[in-house]
Amino acid sequence: MFWFIYNFLFTVSYLLILPKFLLRMWRRGGYRKDFLHRLGVYSPDVAKRLEERRRIWVHAVSVGEIYVALKFIDEMRSIQPALSFILSTTTSTGHRIAENRLNPVDVLVYFPADFPFVVRRVLDKINPLALILTEGEIWPNIIHHANKRNIPVMIINGRLSESSYRGYKLLRIFFNRILNCITAFLVQSDADRAKLVDLGVDEKNIKVMGTAKYDVAQFDHEGEAKARTILQRAGMNGNDLIITGGSTWHGEEAVLLAIYRKLRAKYPNLKLVLVPRHAERSAEVEAEIRRSGFPYARRTDLNDNATGAQLAVDILLVNTTGELKNFYACSSVIFVGKSLTQHGGQNIIEPALYAKPIIVGPNMENFLSVVADFTKVRAVIQVKDVAGLENALNSLLSDVSVREYCGRMAGSVVNDKKGVTSKSAALVLDILASARNN
Repeated sequence: MFWFIYNFLFTVSYLLILPKFLLRMWRRGGYRKDFLHRLGVYSPDVAKRLEERRRIWVHAVSVGEIYVALKFIDEMRSIQPALSFILSTTTSTGHRIAENRLNPVDVLVYFPADFPFVVRRVLDKINPLALILTEGEIWPNIIHHANKRNIPVMIINGRLSESSYRGYKLLRIFFNRILNCITAFLVQSDADRAKLVDLGVDEKNIKVMGTAKYDVAQFDHEGEAKARTILQRAGMNGNDLIITGGSTWHGEEAVLLAIYRKLRAKYPNLKLVLVPRHAERSAEVEAEIRRSGFPYARRTDLNDNATGAQLAVDILLVNTTGELKNFYACSSVIFVGKSLTQHGGQNIIEPALYAKPIIVGPNMENFLSVVADFTKVRAVIQVKDVAGLENALNSLLSDVSVREYCGRMAGSVVNDKKGVTSKSAALVLDILASARNN
């Protein structure tokens, strides 16, 4: 009965969300490529590679999870070089990143929709040695059918958001069955472990490892130099104070522009760099900047082949993808978005890597353990509202020693927390070896 209800609801939800998905496909591009993977239909070349040997299947969704998965694959291969992998993604952005970074011996596919007939077809084709899911990916059909075939299922870098926890608790009878089909949970925090235990997971199957996202933060000195060149072309130099609003979502750019207008009177050399989370929002953000009246430039106006004299603008709109951390490296103060007018938060580890002072809003639900690591040593400032953001920015801009302290502490957190991925890879291989021997 439970399976009938789940499959019915999943089918209805899938059909309802499909128009939005198709619109996103059209806007972002990339989704059309290999779309049939989602239904378990592969090109002859991919199908042949999937069938030639058994592989460990690793799945990741967001860009951050893709980097974690790639690092995890590298760590496992460093221990057992003969291993081969399948990496699956959900988004086209993640797929593009994986295409550029995945070892050619491995196979890249899109994750299948969680219909039972699709899942059975995919497992028949792939027959993986194990299924490794990153963070909070709970797909009942694929977990259930993998378990029926004695394929170990594990979650790495696991976390359980409050909303997921409440939902699973509401449907406890169903999700207790699914969660107990999972061989091992390698989670980020004690809070995640406590939630899983409360949902009925056997505590011996849960290991608290910390977050693997510290391991994937890497310096990009070439990209940093390029970002500095771009800023110079915009007329921003080393004597300027630069606020960067990174991974901003709707509403946050307007807030930053309003605060910038107030602070500019106090700090004449203050500049603002806005990096929307999704580059396709650039036109919307540009309209917001234009209404502010401040002179501005777009990142794409300042490419190597751009013509014309050096500009002198107050605001730079980064309307490209993949350059955020390079502009973080050049900033005086950083606000990390999706935390003030939206919920969930974004990754603060990249700006911390560059030892920069960081401000976030109150809504960091997806990064609770990371924020906790930083707040313990005053390495991040978390504000409650717009007024708090303005005060925090003013406080940091007015005192270089405070900026340096906050940045130094942020950098030390990143260095102290590295090593989770290698420990997780070793533990997963031990669990797989034990499963084979039983």
